[in-house]
Amino acid sequence: MPTTGKVRTMLNNVFLKGLRDRRVSLIWWAVGLTLFVVLTIAVYPSMRNNPSIQDYAESSADLMKAIAGSIDITSPVGYLNSQLFFMMLPIIMSILAISIGSDALAGEEGRGTLDLLLSAPLPRRRAVVEKFATMVMAVTLEAVVLYAGMALLALATSMDISYLNMAEATFGLVFLALVFGTLALLLGAASGSKGLSIGIAAALGLGTLLLNSLGLIIEALDPWRRITPIYYYSENNPLANGLNWIHVLILVAITAVFLGASLFFFEHRDITV
Repeated sequence: MPTTGKVRTMLNNVFLKGLRDRRVSLIWWAVGLTLFVVLTIAVYPSMRNNPSIQDYAESSADLMKAIAGSIDITSPVGYLNSQLFFMMLPIIMSILAISIGSDALAGEEGRGTLDLLLSAPLPRRRAVVEKFATMVMAVTLEAVVLYAGMALLALATSMDISYLNMAEATFGLVFLALVFGTLALLLGAASGSKGLSIGIAAALGLGTLLLNSLGLIIEALDPWRRITPIYYYSENNPLANGLNWIHVLILVAITAVFLGASLFFFEHRDITV
């Protein structure tokens, strides 16, 4: 097949092109996540039987319950919640999704390559959907790497933990991250500005995470936690109890609304190329 034919075929499959273009960065993300998990869980055996750490946890019972779901932060669930699932992994996975979502349309427009994409014989709506599918696949692949690393290390360090609940907690992060990634996609589709889409999506992500965290320890803020996406991920303490699938459906619904709005704005906006 001539080179131009290969390019045309690639452009006609935006999903595969997106994965191909991101293969190097996804490998580095996987390496970084694996190292982060290794360094975090490798410390656990030295903390497991450390009475001073547990004394501190018991002296700050309300805070520890909020962060770890238990005052026993030397337990496997308490430790992994406090070190990974309460804040760090939601932030990291959301950053990944936002970076992909903001670059999907606005990034191509800023680089001047969107005209080549739109010159292919495919509707704008399909381009948006396939860009979204690329983001879903990329975040899911990183979740697979994350779970594999945690499960192997948990086994190696003799953690007494449910691997099913660990899987639900890990893949629940995908639904959470996609909310913010699709918001970035929407902002990029509506504005054409990658910087704006990153800035607003990241600010809302961190702001809602902070609101949810403060609501756990400040009674007046507790009702407001329900407007934050992370509430619907973390409220059931998925590492201990599994996911609340009604809450997962709420996250999916929010993502669907953002995707629908992305389709509308990209379909009707004059594109700068």
